[in-house]
Amino acid sequence: MTTINILNLKCNGCASTIKKGLLSLEGVNEVEVTLENSEIKINEVSEAIFTNVKKKLSKMGYPEVGDANTMMHKAKSFVSCASGKMSAE
Repeated sequence: MTTINILNLKCNGCASTIKKGLLSLEGVNEVEVTLENSEIKINEVSEAIFTNVKKKLSKMGYPEVGDANTMMHKAKSFVSCASGKMSAE
């Protein structure tokens, strides 16, 4: 498994959105989200797919630790969080 530490992960709604978003990417077939340490684990993938995973996370509002965490990222993560909560119900 490949691990990515991300920002803005708040709840199971976020986790649900992240899983759904990443599983939609070609080559990604396993996603684990650990809330306690804001960690995402995915199956081993090529460098190109890994780059796409990080781009997808950032677009959803969850940039990798060390990347810019703009107000736009934070806003998107709140929307993503709410969407995840609604789809989980």
